[in-house]
Amino acid sequence: MLDVRTDNQPAEPGAERPGGTRRRATIHDVARLAGVSRQTVSRAVNDKGEIDPATKERVLEAARLLDYRPSRFARGLVRKGAVTAGLVIPDLRNPFFPEVAAGVLEAAEQRGWQVVVWDSRIDGARERQALDVLSHQADAVVGYFRDPDDVLIRHLGGVPLVLLERGPQQTRFAAVGIDAAAGVAQGMDHLHRRGHRRIGMLDGVHGPGPRRQAFLEQARRLGLPVDEDWVVICPEHSVRGGEAGMERLLRERPGITAVFGFNDLIAVGAMRTARRHGRAVPGELAVLGFDGLSLGELVEPALTTLHIDKRQLGRLAVEQVARLRAGEEPLRGTDAWVTPELLVRESA
Repeated sequence: MLDVRTDNQPAEPGAERPGGTRRRATIHDVARLAGVSRQTVSRAVNDKGEIDPATKERVLEAARLLDYRPSRFARGLVRKGAVTAGLVIPDLRNPFFPEVAAGVLEAAEQRGWQVVVWDSRIDGARERQALDVLSHQADAVVGYFRDPDDVLIRHLGGVPLVLLERGPQQTRFAAVGIDAAAGVAQGMDHLHRRGHRRIGMLDGVHGPGPRRQAFLEQARRLGLPVDEDWVVICPEHSVRGGEAGMERLLRERPGITAVFGFNDLIAVGAMRTARRHGRAVPGELAVLGFDGLSLGELVEPALTTLHIDKRQLGRLAVEQVARLRAGEEPLRGTDAWVTPELLVRESA
């Protein structure tokens, strides 16, 4: 059996680092524990010949003890010395996420890093698969994940992880969030000033989240006769999902004068359904989105929305990765948040 050294050395593989990650074991760690050279480790883990069977077994045991995962990228698939970041995006068909990805790619390019993009297709199993694969290929992972921290860490392999759109109180990992409360407050105040009191919400398919929570809190603050029964969950985060959700909302709350959409695509779907029901927008029904997509300028009427600087989300995520790799504390609080800004157009 091998004895793991506990003398005064740099942080041991598996030791926790800022952001809730563990230091990833390297080939140097395996070589030191097994008492062999790095070349011998490479031959053993890659099943090359010219190595004594007993030595090979000692190396493989050290690798198992340290949870060492040799990177395919380290074996020559990318240029030597490059930092590779994995980016996990839930739906590249949604125009919100390519803009976030653009921010990551721009910031990574400025640092000379490479980025591997994985589309999880809003599937939890694919998210976990992404972590399993990228922990072998990348030096850090940035992305959207729905699983709790204890599940993520089992698939992470010790590489730094930065979560997108998860608040600092919601995770032990480094994160970059959207200040939904501040954005929704702007939007609800705007609708209230325009005289709207019966306001419904079309929420996202994943159920209660910060946007719905903020919507209900603002309704209470403004004294509106609005509660959970005024919220409809759309079947998908798309125009079609917004159309279906609006059909249900109009059936259940025909007296609404305004609707707040979880995102811009859902809001556009709400406008289409409203028109089919003969409800003029904004004359009879105001519609407010949340994203600030450029397509909001192309619909008729142009969509009033809460604009998010999506590229800034990506840039902040890369900054978080750089801090974790340097052993520094990640950004916290308002430094790791993007605050939406009300963009008044014609729909509300």
